[in-house]
Amino acid sequence: MSDFLCLYRQGFARVAACTTPIMLGDPQHNAEVVQDRLECCHAQGVAVAVFPELGLTGYTLEDLFFQQAVLDGARDALLRLVERTADLMTVGIVGLPLRWGDSLYNCAAIFHRGRILGIVPKTMLPRYREFYETRHFTSGRGCTGTIMLGGEAVPFGTDLLFEAEDVPGLVLGVEICEDLWVPQPPSGALAVAGATVLANLSASPVTVGRSEQRVLLCQAQSMRTVSAYLYAAASEGESTTDLSWDGQLLVYEAGDCLASSERFVREGEMVVADVDLDRLRQERLQSGHFSSAHEGAFRRIGFALKPEMRDWGLKRDVPRFPFVPARPERCEQDCQEAWNIQVQALCQRLKAAHARTMIIGVSGGLDSALALLVAVKAADCLGWERSRILARTMPGFATGGASLALAHGLMDSLGVNAGELDIRPTAQAMLEAIDHPYGQGEPVYDVTFENVQAGLRTDFLFRLANHHQGLVIGTGDMSELALGWCTYGVGDQMAHYNVNAGLPKTLIQHVIRWAAAQDDSVSDAARTVLEKIVSAEISPELVPDQGQGVQSTQQVIGPYPLQDFTLYHVLRHGFSPEKIVFLQFHAWRDAGQGHWPLNYPEQDRRAYDLPAIIHWMRLFMKRFFATSQFKRSAMPNGPKVVAGGSLSPRGDWRAPSDGTATLWLSVLEQLEAHLR
Repeated sequence: MSDFLCLYRQGFARVAACTTPIMLGDPQHNAEVVQDRLECCHAQGVAVAVFPELGLTGYTLEDLFFQQAVLDGARDALLRLVERTADLMTVGIVGLPLRWGDSLYNCAAIFHRGRILGIVPKTMLPRYREFYETRHFTSGRGCTGTIMLGGEAVPFGTDLLFEAEDVPGLVLGVEICEDLWVPQPPSGALAVAGATVLANLSASPVTVGRSEQRVLLCQAQSMRTVSAYLYAAASEGESTTDLSWDGQLLVYEAGDCLASSERFVREGEMVVADVDLDRLRQERLQSGHFSSAHEGAFRRIGFALKPEMRDWGLKRDVPRFPFVPARPERCEQDCQEAWNIQVQALCQRLKAAHARTMIIGVSGGLDSALALLVAVKAADCLGWERSRILARTMPGFATGGASLALAHGLMDSLGVNAGELDIRPTAQAMLEAIDHPYGQGEPVYDVTFENVQAGLRTDFLFRLANHHQGLVIGTGDMSELALGWCTYGVGDQMAHYNVNAGLPKTLIQHVIRWAAAQDDSVSDAARTVLEKIVSAEISPELVPDQGQGVQSTQQVIGPYPLQDFTLYHVLRHGFSPEKIVFLQFHAWRDAGQGHWPLNYPEQDRRAYDLPAIIHWMRLFMKRFFATSQFKRSAMPNGPKVVAGGSLSPRGDWRAPSDGTATLWLSVLEQLEAHLR
């Protein structure tokens, strides 16, 4: 169990950004402080730790950088630091001035287990405002070769990548401070050549607004390079003759902030985060912008990290609902975006089709409620009378009185052309015509019994559309399409245009709540009905109650929170089942920890253990990869909504309709055997 929970087994690497109080011009003291911090990193299982620019001497020595005592002291302090940390697993990155030939360079030293892996000089030297680095240092642009340190020839240059031979995907690239602030940072080329973790040693004196600029740059560069970006700025001990220092620390991953520090901390600070190397590699694989053809311009320095394969915990937030932001303000923003995407897309389709009406089936459930709201808003935007929306509820053999009342209440409160089509007589006639037992009076509730009802509803809607020159508006959502929880060729799979096809089930209730609260197309009476709809049990209502309560969708296909979690990581990242189980376990094993979306029902805040997670994931893999692709291959048009992807065969997801789930299921079987 402990090795299954080891972050290094699951494609993560722990990283740290550190700032320490220094003594100007005292390399030995500064090296001892760095050593203490590296020992702390080692105890926490950290793979890479970055320290500030020129941290062994101090950044603000000015002309003292030309003093031989300073340069020799910095070199000797580095060698002693490397020797004293030989038993540590953490790769250290510290800054110091070094002579190479007859020039002085502002350098980063990368060392590990008693060995200096390489020296990277700073490329871009600032000379504006308070900076005067060109007085002391030479740019490392184009430098490549070796430097003698401690009797060893050490790789020197801006063409160095440092690769962990035993941690797939951990490739380190280094740049220094100003390198990040220029139009084409060196880290861009490092990333294209394979660096997944980029470390920036920075001094960066603080001024009003400087911290926000650093955040923007680190976030943007990590997103642009699809990398983890580690940033460490100088803090206490640097000269305050004309400047001040705040020691800001940042860790970003593909645009997401994993960790940030308090600033102006007198004793220094350290932030630790777990970087998802699998995510970075998968994103790059899919983008196609990172090619091995660029590797030839860089030297790769290998090292063995040798991490201890035990449960180190996980120092990152794993959202339970990856499609639903935990922060209320961000969730509101996403809901507004989703709503506008749906409405705009439907308006365009109605205009392009020269439609005179919209036809929609309303069940009293979540999906049809949202689709009807979108249709109403689209009608308002186009200047249509709402009577041009023909909304029909179509009760079948198992339709409950509560859902039927909700459907009528919603249609009436929105002022659409509402009506009811009772499909039971036609369904009874069809069941009799095909010699189904139910047609002969026997209570047989099989898939044929269910699909006769579903199919007739769609038949009625399409014929209404023919009769009234309209479009049938689809209601089926992305979660149902993923699991194949829809009948081929009928309403939850087929329509003229499906406004819900790009929304997962876990996001839909939030979009409904947002629209009810914020959009002026929704009346007070409709808001009351909608709140009841989002709180009701999700059910297809196709099988009569046989003393076991309402037919529950989630009892058959699994809890939507778990299945949407799996869908996100399969669709967005292509993760293996074991990786998803690991993430899901960390997200769902303790219902009392972590964030829940706004208004999430207390009674639904439950935890899931490993057996339950694996059970429902096995069902997902079977349905997603083996049995339901043919339905997605024939799905109607509909807008992509969430960044996590869509299932359209014309967009994000192309797969064979006759594929199998054997490979994914075998991974789960091996995991279960390993855990026993």
